[in-house]
Amino acid sequence: MPTPIYLDYAATTPVDTRVIERMVAHMSVDGDFGNPASRSHAFGWQAEEAVEAARVQIAEAINADPREIVWTSGATESDNLALKGAAFEASRRHLITSSIEHKAVLDCCGFLQQQGFEVTYLTPDAWGRTSAEQVREALREDTLMVSIMHVNNELGTANDLRSIGEVCRSNGVLFHTDAAQGFGKLPLDVEAMYIDLLSLSAHKIYGPKGIGALYVRRSQGLQLAPQMHGGGHEMGMRSGTLPAQQIVGLGAAAQLMVEHMDSEHAQLSALRQRFLSHVRQIPDTVVHTHPEQHVPGIVNVGFAGVDGETLLLALPGLAVSSGSACTSASVEPSFVLRGLGIADDLAHSSLRFSFGRFTDAAEIDSAAQQLATTVGRLRGS
Repeated sequence: MPTPIYLDYAATTPVDTRVIERMVAHMSVDGDFGNPASRSHAFGWQAEEAVEAARVQIAEAINADPREIVWTSGATESDNLALKGAAFEASRRHLITSSIEHKAVLDCCGFLQQQGFEVTYLTPDAWGRTSAEQVREALREDTLMVSIMHVNNELGTANDLRSIGEVCRSNGVLFHTDAAQGFGKLPLDVEAMYIDLLSLSAHKIYGPKGIGALYVRRSQGLQLAPQMHGGGHEMGMRSGTLPAQQIVGLGAAAQLMVEHMDSEHAQLSALRQRFLSHVRQIPDTVVHTHPEQHVPGIVNVGFAGVDGETLLLALPGLAVSSGSACTSASVEPSFVLRGLGIADDLAHSSLRFSFGRFTDAAEIDSAAQQLATTVGRLRGS
């Protein structure tokens, strides 16, 4: 059986060979394999230098100070450190988020509710966007933080972070964003967008799995309660031996994304238009992603009258998903689509298609042909 066409880049991306080359140089006995915390010899110094160079690369990508970058195992840990770390250091007991955030945020909020915190869950519009006005209306005197994602992982729809951040800053409220799906794909500027905490992950940008970062604004005097205790690494916020090779990989991947952002955006936009021109020829299809405010690499489409899981099983030649990789084991309709007010039957019939750096036009055409044929067959037409 031939290898399926990979259209699940929102779940994870292959590691770019240029990133792998950088990583390998920090793994073998002939490379800089030392522990960055070993301060008594050259092996440690070299590893630390590589780690700090990568910290600069991440900071430059979001217009931050390198001292504001904290290494984590990925966006899930970053979300946990941001929300729980801030909550357990504060006297305020109210948080605001949206009902369609990533589970890493929603489950953190659920945990904090069990600890006595109050959480307001905002309902997004029909495209999955949360507005600054909604945030403003939900603010209370005891509001500690607002957490609204940059790009929804199932929809690809993007929020206006600057307007939300402006509301938060003017009201003395922390603003956190999970930017895992938007980092490197859309411009991010923590200063211009008034962001205080930002989560990101390497494996969404052609870097290795198991490494991410949390931006923590220094000027706010933020002190996060650590969620892992040990040697006091990362300014006391995240203990654990730093995986230099993975950190170098994240830095290299981020640099490539920033350098090629415009060209890749154009490439993916063209692929998106090509894919949608095919899909719209299939009767009774609904595109759930915002037509303008989105990352070009993610499209969520509903095929009325066809069960999504059945459609997935009938498409062995395509690697796509029925939602977030973190919830793909569930047979329930997507909570994100339900959160938009979409009926269960259409939510059940929806798939997420995501393209990336290594997708080409021939794959798009082949995927669309397979999709049209299979949907038609399942509908009995």
